[in-house]
This record gives sequence, structure tokens and C-alpha cells, in this order.
Amino acid sequence: MQLSEQEIVRRDARKKLEELGIDPYPSELYHVNVSAKEIHENYEKQKIDYKNISIAGRLMSRRIMGSAAFAEIQDSTGRVQIYVRRDDICPGEDKNLYNTVFKKLLDIGDIIGVKGYVFTTQTGEISIHVTELKVLSKSLRPLPIVKETKDEDGNIVKHDAFSDPELRYRQRYVDLIVNSQVKDTFIKRTKLVNSMREYLNERGYLEVETPILQPLYGGAAAKPFKTHHNTLDMTLYLRIANELYLKRLIVGGFDGVYEFSKDFRNEGMSRFHNPEFTQVELYVAYKDYNWMMDLVEEMIEKVAMDLHGTTKVQVGSNVLDFKRPWKRFTMFEAIEHFTGIDISEMDETELRKTAKELNVPVDETMGKGKLIDEIFGEKCEGQLIQPTFITDYPVEMSPLAKKHRTKEGLVERFEAIANGKEICNSFSELNDPIDQRKRFEEQLELGKRGDEEAMTLDEDFLRALEYGMPPTAGLGVGIDRLSMIMTNSNSIQDVLFFPQLRPEKKAKVATTEDYKKAGVREELIPIVQKLGITTIKQLKESNPNKLFNDVCGMRKKMKLNDVKNPDIEEVKGWVEA
Repeated sequence: MQLSEQEIVRRDARKKLEELGIDPYPSELYHVNVSAKEIHENYEKQKIDYKNISIAGRLMSRRIMGSAAFAEIQDSTGRVQIYVRRDDICPGEDKNLYNTVFKKLLDIGDIIGVKGYVFTTQTGEISIHVTELKVLSKSLRPLPIVKETKDEDGNIVKHDAFSDPELRYRQRYVDLIVNSQVKDTFIKRTKLVNSMREYLNERGYLEVETPILQPLYGGAAAKPFKTHHNTLDMTLYLRIANELYLKRLIVGGFDGVYEFSKDFRNEGMSRFHNPEFTQVELYVAYKDYNWMMDLVEEMIEKVAMDLHGTTKVQVGSNVLDFKRPWKRFTMFEAIEHFTGIDISEMDETELRKTAKELNVPVDETMGKGKLIDEIFGEKCEGQLIQPTFITDYPVEMSPLAKKHRTKEGLVERFEAIANGKEICNSFSELNDPIDQRKRFEEQLELGKRGDEEAMTLDEDFLRALEYGMPPTAGLGVGIDRLSMIMTNSNSIQDVLFFPQLRPEKKAKVATTEDYKKAGVREELIPIVQKLGITTIKQLKESNPNKLFNDVCGMRKKMKLNDVKNPDIEEVKGWVEA
């Protein structure tokens, strides 16, 4: 493993701590009785006298001034300044804890525990006067250094921010440490889920769990992930939805059940799609889709109020208002509104022709329902910014929804769309087992035509329906999409702690010949490598003056007295050639 210069320095510091008899990773409990946030909120405003406090956090900055120093530590609630004086933490003759450990062997990113009392500095900064200091965890990798300054208007400006999306998503742990606003996003996501759970529990609905590994995938139109169970010697699928299992529970006698579920769909990735996603599904007996629309309005309005204290939410350049009631369109009304074309009476051939005239991409595997869905998705969905219900879908698009009570060829279904994207889907659930079997068989025919997202026929689910399922309203809400809106996040990756990413590309380590071709003398190559420059790209991106000084310093440190130092022009040649 090739290490950078900083990583080598930190490993050396770890070793020196051990030589001093200090365990860099102690196992005993460290008692914490206050947080950074509590100190800032209570010390001056509430006049709480914090005399004997114990706090732990990550060292984020340090200013050493001889026998005293100021530093900042960061815990889960924020940052607080600490004041460390040599004679306070080293009251005896042994001053190693300050002179050696604190000044030389601690680094930015190390986790320490401190005890002491709170005071206010002459410049008005609330701080902790440290009387005891303990090393709790030695950091072996340097954190990105994010510097903050203020512009002429007093606004904070960040420099060298850890902002590359690929690095942020791949190293979320670093992202959370150095970008405080990221933690706020995920706290809001948890509050969002808690708000919905509270709403559903108050109405007496039961939270349940259903299988993730399923012998048949169903409940949605999607391509599944497939795996194999060795003992049973059978193929299993990661669920694409939990709908069919929750409906079995309604058959079994529960009046209302819901589940916050992880579902998996083997489809494309974008800033709106992740193959693993979270949704809540709710099924309530003796209700219909009109009743469920009212519930959705009320529940999402509550979420907005719980998170923001208002129904208005800033999303990009738009302000979305979740105050009831929301606008409502039928699907055919929406398509006619945005395209000027009435497609309600068109057959498959006419729909295909219309889609092509509207420049909507289609292919031969698409049936009538898929064609309508594509036209709506391309021409309408993105223009629906304020929360809007789209209702009354064609029967071909909705194999699990009940036929409309008054409109031939349609089903009782709605989707709620906000900021141009679907956030929920709901039906008056199909409970006629004969009709359901016919719809499944039509899906099988679409599958034969090449539609990889067509549903399978689930005989056990049909058997359950044959025992009788009461009239039922069902709902699925995408938690990730709703979280994007409620946290003003531009990408689904921003509201997932660990989004799915392509395999990490490993930089190709340069060979001796590569260094030689770049102009580095063979005897200097070990020195360059010791500095952590393991690729020619890193070499070319180096500052020549700094590299010259580093090489000369490392040669001396490695005691390579028989190796001649390069001159500055030689080093410039490595970088600029």
C-alpha cells in the first residue's frame, strides 16, 4: 500500500504515542455530559454555569501560542472552541502531554476528550478551559481542509470545499465530517419518516414487515434483481414492491397495514433513480382512491409543517405549497392540457402514430398502456411543479387497480406529482380474482413481446383474493423523492447515505520506467514515491517549488547522503515535460 507523506507522518505519530505509553485507541468508556450545541445555547442565554464538563469530539483546528493554545473540537451537534494551557493539563513536572502529545503528535481529525469549565474569551467567544485531555482515536488519514472567510457583505465563503459529488457519495463519512449541512439533510429525512409514521399510527394502522426475498416478484412494473437460495435450490428475487403481501394481510383480517420498505429495481440510474430505494406502502380496508387522496394531502401537509413550520417549501427556484387542497387532473385531461391532443379514444396504432408526431421515443414492445405512459411522462410530468393529483388511468397501465365505476376503459388510480416528479401512487385496489387473473395474463403476453417490466402471474395471491378481499385503498409513497423535495436536494444521491455507485477506479501506480520517462533520475524515484506521488498524473499536478523542497527534505530525512539533490530546473522538467 502506497502512503502519502501525511499518512506516513500520522502513522509515525501513532507509534510515538504508543512508545509514550498512550493507547491511541483506548477501550474504556469516556463519559460525556454536555454537547457543543448545549454549551452555545445555554451558557449565556440560560446562564447555566458549566463548571465540571466532559465532552468529546474531533479536533478541527488548532492555534498554538507557546505554552497555551486555542483549538476547535466538533461533536455530533457542532463545534466549540477549547483553550489548552500547558500547566493546566500538565500540573506536575512532566509536560509531555502538552509539549509532545498535543503540540506534535495530535493532528486535525484526531478524536479527543476534554474536561474543564466554560468561559467567555476577551473577544466574546464561548470556550472550554481544559483541565484534562485524553486521546480517544488517532486519525491516520488527513481530512480535506475547508477554509472559511467572509465577503464584504458578511457572507461565509468556503475555500477548497469537499464538493466533488463522486468523492462525497463514495466517502460519505468524510462528507458528514466537513460539510455540516449534509447532516441536516439526513436529520430532516428521519424527521420526515417519523412524521409519517406518527400520522399513520395515530389512525390505528399497524406497521408490519413482509419478505424482501420473494419466490415471485410483483406489485409493480419493474425488472427485478435475481439470486439463488442454495438449501432450497430455488431462484428468489429481491422485492420490487411489497404490495401483494400487504394485500394478503388485508385478506387475513387487518383493516389497515403499512410498511416502510427497502425495494429493489434493476433499472437505469439517474439523479432521480437508485436501484435500492425506500417507500411506504399503506392499505386500508373499506376505502377508495378518493378517500386516499384526502389522506395524502393531509399527511404530506403535516410533513411540511413538521419539517419547516410552513406548508411552503423552497425547491430550487420554485416554492411548492403543500397546503390543501391540491390541483387535480385526469390523465387524459393533463395530456390534452399540455399537448392540445385528445387521446382518450385512440387505439394502439393511433397512439403510436401520435407519440411519434410528439417526438416521444417508443418501441414495438410497448402496448397501449405503456404508450400513454410515455406520452404523459415526456409531455406533462415535468411541467407539474405544484403538488397535483393525476387521476383515472387507462386500464392497460394499471394491472392491480379496480376498474372505474363510471368511466369505461379506465381504473381508479391516482399519482401525486410535485416539482415534475411522481411522489406517490394509489389505487382503489382490484379485489375481483377473475378480473385480476385476466389482467395478469395480459401482462404475460406483454412479457412475451419483450417487455422486461411486465408483471408475473402470482397464483398464491390469486388464491388469497378468492377467499375474499374487502374493498381496499392502497398507497405507495417514495421516501427518497419526497426527501429530495423536503430538503431541497438536486439529486437522489444527496438524500441516500450510501447511494449505489460504479466500481471505484484505482489509479494506475507508476512504474520505474514511467518515472524515468518523466525525467526523474532512478535514485530519486524512491524519494518521490515516499512523498506519496505514485502516479505520473500526481507528478504533473505538483507545484514545482514545493516538490523541489519536499524532495530535498525527504532525501535528508531518509539519510540518502550519497544521492545528489535535484536542482529546481530539473524538478520543473518533471512537472512540465
